[in-house]
Amino acid sequence: MSYPSFYNPKQVGQIYEPDLQRAYEAGVADFKSAASADRPRVLLWLVDMQNDFILPAPLGRLPVPGAVEDAQRTVEWIYRNVHHITQITASLDTHTPFQIFYPTWWRNAKGERPAPYTVITAEDVSKGVWMPVTEPLWSVQYVEELEKVGKKQLMIWPFHCMEGTAGRALLPALSEAIMYHSGARTAQPTYLTKGTIAHTEFYSVVEPEVKYAKHPEGGLNTRFLEVVASFDLIYVAGEARSHCVLATMNSVLRYFASQPEVIAKLRFLDDCTSSIPGFEQSTEQRLGEMAAQGMRLVKSTETIG
Repeated sequence: MSYPSFYNPKQVGQIYEPDLQRAYEAGVADFKSAASADRPRVLLWLVDMQNDFILPAPLGRLPVPGAVEDAQRTVEWIYRNVHHITQITASLDTHTPFQIFYPTWWRNAKGERPAPYTVITAEDVSKGVWMPVTEPLWSVQYVEELEKVGKKQLMIWPFHCMEGTAGRALLPALSEAIMYHSGARTAQPTYLTKGTIAHTEFYSVVEPEVKYAKHPEGGLNTRFLEVVASFDLIYVAGEARSHCVLATMNSVLRYFASQPEVIAKLRFLDDCTSSIPGFEQSTEQRLGEMAAQGMRLVKSTETIG
């Protein structure tokens, strides 16, 4: 097929003001059929396809190598399959200045903040190598539970996807593709904000690394998972493959472990997501295990089904 006239693949790796009015009107002009009548019903689930994770530095604060190419394949997959896609859901990683994985939360005995990419262990905290500047009881409990239950250690990240910044926004070319789909299919996209709870990390779209009962969204989002399960086919893409995408799929397969018929609906768009360097081997091993459970790894060039 030919892509919409406004689409320029050379702009995928750029920040610009998306022309959503033009994209919507182009979709209306190319109207296929109302998505409400789709059989089968197909969901495209986009994980954190935001400027900070996709665009090269300095435009992107945590760019994933290969993400621009992933995004182009995703955008073009939407345009090629717009008449099959019933709904598009996109998550938006969203942060504020004081969060447990930011330097602002911790200091050492000299009053210094940890540099980005510092790993803080439970032992570090117990020995006073790093001390929380707020919520001391929870902070100790957090790093201990993260290691015991999640088998992970706390990573300090640079500021990214901050509320009010361009880095938090969806990639412009992707926003236009979503708007085009809305016009062509009379379909409402949905957006899921994640990562705003200061007390915990939120790699997965549907649950934090450590549950935080004091916040209404501090547990597993079963309501959204049941909505996902209501579709006949569920396509997944996003960044980073090794972190937020993998964590999201772990949540999905764990929740539906006793429902293989739901897992069989999952289609992982293998060429529309990339790993952070150093995590490739463990990521591919886990994806292989997921495939053995019934999730299908597919290419964006394959026919929907």
